Amino acid sequence: MPAPVCLFVNPAAGGGTAGRVASGVEGALRGHGLAVRRQDTRDLDHGRALAAAAARAGETVVALSGDGLIGAIADTLREIPGAVLGILPGGRGNDLVRVLGISGDPIAACATIALGVLTAMDLGAVIDSDSGERGRAFVGIASAGFDSDANRIANEAPAWLGGLVYAYAALRALVSWKPARFEIELDRLGERRRFTGYSVGAANSKAYGGGMRAAPDAMLDDGLLEVVVLEDVSKLAFLTSILPKVFKGTHVRLPRVHVFRAAEVAISADRPFTMYADGDPIGELPLRVRAVPAAISVLVPSIVGADSAFGAPPPPPVRRDDQDAPDPGPTDVRPAMG
Repeated sequence: MPAPVCLFVNPAAGGGTAGRVASGVEGALRGHGLAVRRQDTRDLDHGRALAAAAARAGETVVALSGDGLIGAIADTLREIPGAVLGILPGGRGNDLVRVLGISGDPIAACATIALGVLTAMDLGAVIDSDSGERGRAFVGIASAGFDSDANRIANEAPAWLGGLVYAYAALRALVSWKPARFEIELDRLGERRRFTGYSVGAANSKAYGGGMRAAPDAMLDDGLLEVVVLEDVSKLAFLTSILPKVFKGTHVRLPRVHVFRAAEVAISADRPFTMYADGDPIGELPLRVRAVPAAISVLVPSIVGADSAFGAPPPPPVRRDDQDAPDPGPTDVRPAMG
């Protein structure tokens, strides 16, 4: 028999969407022959504690939520050998679901929990630049600068905005934005870059902000971060050129956007910024962000789309009840661009 499922539901995610569909998701999982136990989470720390207990009990941890809870659970599971993470769309953005090729319909997505394959996935992790203490891991993109203001506004926005909240937050942030001076260091004692502009993003995954393809070439199994830098442009150019192209990922072709690849990046600025990742605050600049290769095992569809987030094809389907975390194989290291 496959491992039992512990379904984690953030009832408030997606403006209450996750809570409303949770019963149907439970039924769909059971319809696939899975044993299901449901846990509703109060906050990220509560979700972490429950996920750790479920994984140690041998249950497959399945999150019906937004990327914030998914990132917190992934951070916890990376410490538990053999832990397995399944993901269902329950938030406003559902960016990791989209990147992994999982259905955006939570009922249909249950097929990936029952029939998907286990794949090793990288995480990103934030490290305090002064203390060097190991920080929290994330699944998507950690960014600071203009994105700090936009994330704060999005988190304070009314739930009825739904997926429009990210465009709303960007427009609100743009009104009062003033360029900042940033410095990045690619890998330790490596290349340093200084620039005046909008933001720096350290991308483990391709997308954030409800479908913004900020790092269209990011891969989830290469052991590297895509470091995306947006230099200063006029607010009109940002609004008419940069922002519309982010949704297709074509902004990276513009002359004021630069992309680098590194296993680690140090980020600082000339004024205070909160770094956000997976929609939640994760630290205060200056910070280091590091790729954590093959940090967790995640269930993904067995059929890979043309725009796969993995460089290597998924392994063939196997029984998951007695399987350890898969060997990620050799790392595909790609040269830096910029």
